[in-house]
Amino acid sequence: MLLDKINEVNDIKKIDKNQLPLLAQEIREFLIRKISVTGGHLASNLGVVELTMALHLVFDLPKDKLIWDVGHQSYTHKLLTGRKDGFDQLRKYGGMSGFPKRKESSCDAFDTGHSSTSISAGLGYVRARELLGEDYNVVSVIGDGALTGGMAYEALNNASQLKSNFIIVLNDNDRSISENVGGISTYLGNIRTAGAYTGLKTGVENTLNKIPIYGDALIQGIRNTKQGIKHILIPGMFFEEMGITYLGPVDGHNIQQTIRVLREAKRVNGPVLVHVNTVKGKGYPPAERMPARFHGTGPFEPDTGLPKERKKKASYTDVFSTVMCKMGAREPRLVAITAAMPDGTGLKRFRNMYRDRFFDVGIAEGHAVTFAAGLAAGGLKPVVAVYSSFLQRAYDQLIHDVCIQNLPVVFAIDRAGLVGSDGETHQGIFDLSYLSGIPNMCVMAPKNKWELADMLKYAIAYDGPIAMRYPRGEAYDGLEKFRAPIEYGKSEILYDECSLALIAVGSMVKIAEQVRTMLRDLGYSCTLVNARFVKPVDEEMLRYLAEDHRLVVTLEENVRNGGFGEKVLEYYNETRANLHVMQITLPDYYIEHGNVDMLRRETCTDAESVYKRIVAEYLSMFEGC
Repeated sequence: MLLDKINEVNDIKKIDKNQLPLLAQEIREFLIRKISVTGGHLASNLGVVELTMALHLVFDLPKDKLIWDVGHQSYTHKLLTGRKDGFDQLRKYGGMSGFPKRKESSCDAFDTGHSSTSISAGLGYVRARELLGEDYNVVSVIGDGALTGGMAYEALNNASQLKSNFIIVLNDNDRSISENVGGISTYLGNIRTAGAYTGLKTGVENTLNKIPIYGDALIQGIRNTKQGIKHILIPGMFFEEMGITYLGPVDGHNIQQTIRVLREAKRVNGPVLVHVNTVKGKGYPPAERMPARFHGTGPFEPDTGLPKERKKKASYTDVFSTVMCKMGAREPRLVAITAAMPDGTGLKRFRNMYRDRFFDVGIAEGHAVTFAAGLAAGGLKPVVAVYSSFLQRAYDQLIHDVCIQNLPVVFAIDRAGLVGSDGETHQGIFDLSYLSGIPNMCVMAPKNKWELADMLKYAIAYDGPIAMRYPRGEAYDGLEKFRAPIEYGKSEILYDECSLALIAVGSMVKIAEQVRTMLRDLGYSCTLVNARFVKPVDEEMLRYLAEDHRLVVTLEENVRNGGFGEKVLEYYNETRANLHVMQITLPDYYIEHGNVDMLRRETCTDAESVYKRIVAEYLSMFEGC
C-alpha cells in the first residue's frame, strides 16, 4: 500500500504524481475504517483529502506553518505527518487528539477547536515572521462555514495591509456542520469561475504591448477602467476590494490543479485567497448524503453507515427539543436562535414547525446573543440554544447587551460539563463561573429530564436574563417522584436527615444520590439537596442546614474557581457557621479528551471517588451520630 510509505512528514513528496489519486483513495479507506471504530469527524475529513495532499506537496512542513480553522478536518494532515498509528486511540484518553495540538507534533502550528480563528492566527505568524526576519510560508485554511464568523472578517480587514505573502485557503463545501446560511453563503454559491477576467486581462495586455508608442498609454487607460471590468467578471471581487488577491475557484479534488494554484499563490506579495471547491463526505456515499450526520459520528458500520450502538433513551437535547416545540404552540412570541447548530442543539424540529420564528445566524455566537437582545427589546421571547464552550465566545455580549438591560433572553446551554472525546476546547466546564458572576443573570441546572422540562417552561415565563445548563447524552430519568414546582432561587431537599449534607448541581445530583446510598450502607445518615439554582444561591436552605449538619459537600461539574461550591463556602464563612465545607469540583485546568466516565474517575468526580474522599477525610467526626 502507498500509505505504508507515509511514516513521517514530507514522505508524500516521494510518491509518484501518477499514484497520488490511489493514495487519496487509500487515505479515505483508512479514515472510514478507523473512524467507524473510534468515532470522530468523518465527513469534513473526507472532503479535504486531496486539498491536504496538495498542501503537503507544495509546502515544507514543519518550517512552513499550516493552520486549520476549527481543526476537525485535520486527520489527513495527521496521517501525512507520521501519526498513522495514533488513529487506533483517536480521541481516547491518553491517545491522539481529534484536533491539531502543538504538543502533539511540530507540524501542528496552532491549537484549534473553535471556529473562525485561523486567519487571525496566521496573520500573527506573518507579522512575527516579518519582525524576526525569518523566511517561511504561512497558510490558513478556513471553511465557508467558518467564514460566517465575524472574527474572520476582522482578520481579513487587517490582513489586507500586508505587503508580504500570506495564503488563505477557502475550503468551500457549502456547509459548516449543517447547511450554511446568510449572505456569504449565497455569494460563494454564485461563484463559478474566474477564468473569464484573468484570460481577458492577460490577452489584452499582451496584444497592446506589441503596439509601438501607443501601447503603454492604451494599457494605462484600460487600467483606469479595470475596476468596472472586475465588477462584471470577477467572482472574487469581494476579496479583491479588501486588497486581497483572489485565485480560483479550483476543484479541490483535483490534486494537480490545486498544486498549480497554490504555487501561484506563493508568488503573490501580499495576502492571497485561494478558493477551493470540495464535497463534504467525498468518496463515502452515506457521508455525502448525510454530511451533518457524519460531521461528528460515533462508531458505525462501514458498509451501511448505520450506528453500531442504537440510542435507547432520550437525551437532554431531545427533551429540550420536545418542550420547545410544545411551548412554540402555546407562546406565539417564542423564537429560537442557533449559531449554525440546528441539529446539535435540538432546534431542527422547531425550525420545521415554526420556520418564521427560527433564526440560524451562522457561526457567530456574539451576533446571536446581541440579536437575541434586540428581539427581546422588540417584544419577543428569544431562546438561544448553544453549546457551553461556544457561548464563551459571546461573553461581552452577555454582559453588555443582555444583562445590563435586564432583557428576557433564555440561554439553553447544551453540552455543559464534561463532553468527552472533543477535549479541552469543547469541555463545558466554565459556564457556572462565567455566568454567575454577571449581575442580573439567573443560572439553573436540572437534575433529570422532567426538571429540564419544568425549568425551560419557567425560563420562558421569566422576565429577565436566565440560563439553564444541561449535559450531553442520555437524560437521567431517576428521582421521578421529586418534582416540586420551580421557585426563583429555591433548592429542593430530596432527603432530609442530619449531620452530613450533599448539595448537588444538575448532573451531579445523580452522582450524589449514588454517594448517599454508599454512605447509608455504612450506617451514616445523609441529607441530599438538589441545588437547582446556582445564582441566586438558596441562602435560606444553607441556614437550615447549618442548624444540625457538621459537613456540607457541594458537587458540581464545573471548575472550582468561581463555581457553586465557592459561593456556599463564602456564605458559611461570612455567617461564621460551625461546619465544614467540602467542594467536589472539576480541577482548575483544561481537561483533555477521553470517555466521560474515564474523565470522571481521573478528576475524582465519580461516585466512588467522592465516597472515598468523604470517608477518608471527614467521617471520623461523625462517630456516634
